[in-house]
Amino acid sequence: MKVMSARDAKNRFGEFLDTVRREPVVVTKNDRPVGIMISIEDAADTLLPEFLLDKDPGYDGWLFDKVSASLTRVASGETGVRGHDEAMALLKERLRVRLAGKTE
Repeated sequence: MKVMSARDAKNRFGEFLDTVRREPVVVTKNDRPVGIMISIEDAADTLLPEFLLDKDPGYDGWLFDKVSASLTRVASGETGVRGHDEAMALLKERLRVRLAGKTE
């Protein structure tokens, strides 16, 4: 992980942004770490979007209802739980079909 002073980050901002796209950069002030900059792609793989993005009103209730309904269907035997590989294959197929419909 690269370390850069706040002054260097300010004076060489373009280089700073290029570096952040490759790896996280710890920003220091007076030789003490004060922050960290990561790329938007790296941030998407963390919980940061959960904390930073506003959710539509009622989202938590909607999600709770969806998860509860799914758990009820699984418990009743109406549906089953799929393994990761099978679920990903089904998701990819659904996306392929949806994207194929948009290009026609």
